[in-house]
Amino acid sequence: MDMLTEMVHIIVAFAVAWILFIATDIIFRLPEKGGVSGAKAIGEEIEKAGGNINGGYMMGNIVSSPDASAGTLLAACGVFIAGIWGGLFAAVLVYIGNRICHDKGYAGTTGAVIATFVIYAFITYAGFAPEQFIAGMILAILTIQGISHKYASKVLGKLWRLRA
Repeated sequence: MDMLTEMVHIIVAFAVAWILFIATDIIFRLPEKGGVSGAKAIGEEIEKAGGNINGGYMMGNIVSSPDASAGTLLAACGVFIAGIWGGLFAAVLVYIGNRICHDKGYAGTTGAVIATFVIYAFITYAGFAPEQFIAGMILAILTIQGISHKYASKVLGKLWRLRA
């Protein structure tokens, strides 16, 4: 595979992973409130810094318990290691992580299961490699958690308003 194809695959994987984990977290209402310990405090601090409270709550939930971003990343790693069964095993680990964090939701587990099948489909039918989804998911997480809490929370807040 040439370098240009590899880069295009990573960009597509980034877009698919970003949409997958953001949509899953919004469907599971992560921006609504701080659902696990620490999420409310993170959301309030992001709001004090000029960000959106709902986007901050979602970011706080992401930090405080395995959510769909962790599920998607772990599913990509699981598929890389052991195919579809590795992705499903990753979903079990995310479920256990949610219970350890006293997370009442299932966004992470659902994200891991959906991501396993989406990634497997891209590998099987479009010639992608699982490591391209690992790279894409890292880029997706970076855009939400690593570059700017203020502006990322505003994007998440706008997406939340579309759902609400």
